[in-house]
Amino acid sequence: MPKKIITGVVVSNKMQKSIVVQVERRKQHPLYKKYISIRKKYIAHDAEESARKGDRVKIIECRPISKRKTWELLEIIGRGKGGMEGA
Repeated sequence: MPKKIITGVVVSNKMQKSIVVQVERRKQHPLYKKYISIRKKYIAHDAEESARKGDRVKIIECRPISKRKTWELLEIIGRGKGGMEGA
């Protein structure tokens, strides 16, 4: 079975070698047929600590690295407008 790849925006990079990625998808309500936005946050492993807050990234499934961290950074698609935090 192939590994899942999802795209999202980095909302936090304050942890060491970890980022928080928020993924937003649209789903249709079963009864009212209105589209609603569903957001979910994933903790992903960033070994080089290259992703910054606001970046658009792709993450891929991996083996469990810790209790909540089962994703790792695949690539940075686009840079965000995040400032120079921590630099």
